[in-house]
Amino acid sequence: MNTFRSADILLPRDTDMEKWAVVACDQYTSEPEYWNETAATAGTSMSALNYILPEIYLEQSDVAKRIENIHKTMNESLENGCFKEYKDAMIYIERTQDDGAVRAGIVGCIDLEDYDYTKGSKSLVRATEATVIERIPPRIAVRRGAELELPHIMILIDDADATVVEPLGEQTDSMEKVYDFRLMQKGGSIKGWLIDKQKQEKLLNAVDRLGDIDSFNKKYDLNEKSPLVFAMGDGNHSLATAKEFYEELKRQNPDKDMSDHPARYALVEIVNLHSPALQFEAIHRIVTNVDVAKLMSEMTEKLGLKENDAACQQVFEYVVKGKKTTVGINAPVSKLTVGSLQMFLDEYTKANGGRIDYIHGAEVIDKLSEEENSIGFILPDMGKDELFPTVICDGALPRKTFSMGHAWDKRYYVEARKITK
Repeated sequence: MNTFRSADILLPRDTDMEKWAVVACDQYTSEPEYWNETAATAGTSMSALNYILPEIYLEQSDVAKRIENIHKTMNESLENGCFKEYKDAMIYIERTQDDGAVRAGIVGCIDLEDYDYTKGSKSLVRATEATVIERIPPRIAVRRGAELELPHIMILIDDADATVVEPLGEQTDSMEKVYDFRLMQKGGSIKGWLIDKQKQEKLLNAVDRLGDIDSFNKKYDLNEKSPLVFAMGDGNHSLATAKEFYEELKRQNPDKDMSDHPARYALVEIVNLHSPALQFEAIHRIVTNVDVAKLMSEMTEKLGLKENDAACQQVFEYVVKGKKTTVGINAPVSKLTVGSLQMFLDEYTKANGGRIDYIHGAEVIDKLSEEENSIGFILPDMGKDELFPTVICDGALPRKTFSMGHAWDKRYYVEARKITK
């Protein structure tokens, strides 16, 4: 199995890395002040902020100009030798979060030929949440014409025996450290070491064992023909964008051999699902520009809501003007609370208007719910041990079902890779 492999990884030369690394573009989508502060911190230094498009700007009128500037920045930095390339590399990283927990991972490439994000997929790499096709085109606009990719994609492996990532943590004394710095805006800190060829071979053999179909079926008490080895953790739509862009290239070049094209792969970090530092948290909802009373009336009727229904299996809180009310769903339309709520909100906003945003942190919901014509929904956490069995049996979960930690704990852009010939 060659699904996960080494990559030609780029790191900035002679750069203030704290100003270089910025958080994933899909965070703080309702908080422009965060991105303003990030820009102020980066200043005129070389910064990943100038190589990505934060999603908060996706619907602004100057988005085309922003994308043009991103492509220009990439081209100029390559022409000026601003990056050092590590050929055929993997990087072992240790991310110390703001709370002191250390999350270990391995940066390398994933083969997009082994990835299918459609619901019910049996590919080695699978989406864990529903992919919203409408969210892909604006991301492809960034990737189309880009010389580089910077990943915030995190992929999970179900490695209860800690055979892939964790052994490297005991070998860092014999590895070359390539970075060690603080991360801005509560990001904690991060260290990275090059993984030599011998260690790469050992960890890839361990990955292969996770994909052994007999062991896989015994582990999950199944009779599958293809194992789920890599499950999306963060960056679902970013990986889907990379996949669609690669398929687009193949359609545009039907007579070319694209098997070794750089766009066939995407730079990712793999993390063990069982890492103690990895905690699943719910992603909450804020709905704006709606008639709150009408929305709640229709939701109550549709989902059979009852206040303070402790016996109900699906319970959430809604927040209006900072006031929280606990309700139970007595007419669920999904196995998960988030699924029942999401299906209703999608149908309601399609018929009545309004905007749904996805928020990490209940305290942000409290703040945003103070606005007129706004209502927040606070959802329960999902147990991480439910992830692989649910995806295997039921397919992708409703979009934005869970988050791995707070927004500031998300992956920061550090490494880059060329995606053009």
